[in-house]
Amino acid sequence: MGYRATLGGETYRFATLADLMAKATPERAGDQLAGIAADSARQRVAAREALADLPLATFVQQALVPYEADEITRLIIDSHDAAAFAPVAHLTVGGFRDWLLGDAATTATLAALAPGLTPEMVAAAAKLMRNQDLLLVASRVRVVTRFRDTIGLPGTLAVRLQPNHPADSPAGIAASILDGLMYGAGDAVIGINPAADSVPAMVQLLHLLDELIARHQIPTQGCVLTHVTNTLQAIRLGAPVDLVFQSIAGTEAANRSFGIGLALLYEAHAAALALKRGPLGDNVMYFETGQGSALSANAHHGVDQQTVEARAYAVARRYRPLLVNTVVGFIGPEYLVDGKQIVRAGLEDHFCGKLLGLPMGCDICYTNHAEADSDDMDNLLVLLASAGLNFMMGVPGADDVMLNYQSTSFHDALFVRQLLGLKRAPEFEAWLQRLGLTDAAGRLLPAPQRPALAASFSPLLDGPPR
Repeated sequence: MGYRATLGGETYRFATLADLMAKATPERAGDQLAGIAADSARQRVAAREALADLPLATFVQQALVPYEADEITRLIIDSHDAAAFAPVAHLTVGGFRDWLLGDAATTATLAALAPGLTPEMVAAAAKLMRNQDLLLVASRVRVVTRFRDTIGLPGTLAVRLQPNHPADSPAGIAASILDGLMYGAGDAVIGINPAADSVPAMVQLLHLLDELIARHQIPTQGCVLTHVTNTLQAIRLGAPVDLVFQSIAGTEAANRSFGIGLALLYEAHAAALALKRGPLGDNVMYFETGQGSALSANAHHGVDQQTVEARAYAVARRYRPLLVNTVVGFIGPEYLVDGKQIVRAGLEDHFCGKLLGLPMGCDICYTNHAEADSDDMDNLLVLLASAGLNFMMGVPGADDVMLNYQSTSFHDALFVRQLLGLKRAPEFEAWLQRLGLTDAAGRLLPAPQRPALAASFSPLLDGPPR
């Protein structure tokens, strides 16, 4: 069948729908590595013209990854809500883009539409949009989730407190947690990436988090970001699990390389729900994603990395997560080579995830061998926060000493909240005020010389007796 467009008297042809989508994508190192990117800016524009004329319903009728070979495709097609899709079913991709930018696309309308959209639809629309378009549409979408506090309310921005330590030292982790709490961070989750991949080590960290949260009655949730099978073992051992974490991707083969499938995620979701640990809600999953993960596993099926990333969001929404985090620059310059590509990818991911009904956060980050720096991250932080980002990372000094990459800091969260007038999760904000750490407006107060919160951490900070 194929697709074609004529530009300046020259006709460009695109063999398949996947080829058309890839050629229409903004310049991306990963697509170039895969050999599927546009050969020139002119070819990219021609692909976008052809894509704009494509009926939106094509993505329900044609699968980019074969239905019979991929459980993610089957999930997308089998769960598609035709009634929710009906208001835009007559549009082309270009018409859908224009509709999203119009006055009809209200917060309520977009929420009702979400079950009728497929990842490929929103990825296609993103390819036709400037950065400002992605921001405007995403800013209209609100996705609110709850466990021990409420995340995603209008005018709020939560922070994941990330207290990683290269040796999983309880004293080192506790010091970072205290540091973050004293800066008013941690309302999204206190989430540890463990250095050791063992269930006993994970259980020890889970008890550490649970003890701190319970002792101080902190309205937040803890999570140890380990493989889902480790978390299931921890649950069976009676460990205090709040959230189940897992990295996910947009094809069955890529998820298989992670050692997971939909059935395993369903089992973990059911196990976490059965614990009933969330007093305010039952959003018990935490997923992380990243453009390039499927390509790095040679499991992208010739589909561009932005579209495959959006397909991962179909997996995430199946399990009603508390948090979804696109770790945008973490995989490295082979996939997003510089600050411009990282910024664009972060805006695309946020736009696509929000339209599909997900509580999107972003680890605004880069590796030290990418052509990016903290100024690029400042730009992306302000852009995403302006567009209604649910949560960001809070890493001591923005430098993760265990994962060896650059992210955002507790200070960055203070900056962007002050700049844009954003608040924390309301329950967490009330807790900070009760402790005398913030005032009624959410501003940090001068800390006493030896505040009670710091004093109560002392046994952990001192470490085991020598």
